[in-house]
Amino acid sequence: MKTIENQIFDMERALYASRSIALKDCAFDGPADGESALKESEDIRVSGCFFNLRYPLWHDNGLTIANSKMTELCRAALWYSTNIEITDTKLHGIKALRECSKVKMRGCDIISPEFGWSVQDIRMEDCTVQSEYFMMRSERLDFNNVELKGKYSFQYIQDSVFEGCTFDTKDAFWHAKNVTIRNSVVKGEYLAWYCENVTFENCRIIGTQPLCYCKNLRLINCEMVDADLSFEKSDVEATITTPVVSIKNPLSGHIHVPCVEEIIRDDMDSKAEIVVQKQCCCA
Repeated sequence: MKTIENQIFDMERALYASRSIALKDCAFDGPADGESALKESEDIRVSGCFFNLRYPLWHDNGLTIANSKMTELCRAALWYSTNIEITDTKLHGIKALRECSKVKMRGCDIISPEFGWSVQDIRMEDCTVQSEYFMMRSERLDFNNVELKGKYSFQYIQDSVFEGCTFDTKDAFWHAKNVTIRNSVVKGEYLAWYCENVTFENCRIIGTQPLCYCKNLRLINCEMVDADLSFEKSDVEATITTPVVSIKNPLSGHIHVPCVEEIIRDDMDSKAEIVVQKQCCCA
């Protein structure tokens, strides 16, 4: 493997179609303002590098990126690439990851609107994220200890598991399918509308109008805070451990709750059984 150290690259396709190279303490920056520095490359190892130009890592196979920084000007950094490992790196450009597969991320700081669209097989752990439309239409996500702040996250995702995460994000998990969220905090308005086969286990759910129009929704030992107009038109099996502000027209299933301020039944199709353990203590 060839090693390149302490070099600056600013030309168009500066290292196009490279094979088996290690880049250490290099910068992709400069007046030529070139794009696509490492496009169509394979077996690339990056350490301590600075990316300040557009589209550096497209159509690549076999990328290892560590202790590096991608600035706001590094737009759409990784697209159409596979077999990627990114550790302790800042990804601060818009659309940083798209149409990629077999991705591992650990200890990264992500500030990137529209991050992670149409990605398959991504494992992310110990990362912080600020993003809008985070991970839209992606499949097989495996997240552990990820902290997210943003909007419209995890829409249309499938076949995914989240453990020990904290999400502050509205309109999250819309149209999600075959997803499990465990031991996590999910805060935001209008959580998981239109989802299918989604399970929340030992979670804290915070925010208005959660979990409406769902199919085969399950809540296992979950807390619900400030949750009004919950479960409208949903097929749900739920065991809730905290008082709920209001439940509105759940379609079918069973909801077990210690107490609820208001149960709204103004739809003839609302057939779900609501089991209240005691007289409401929240009024």
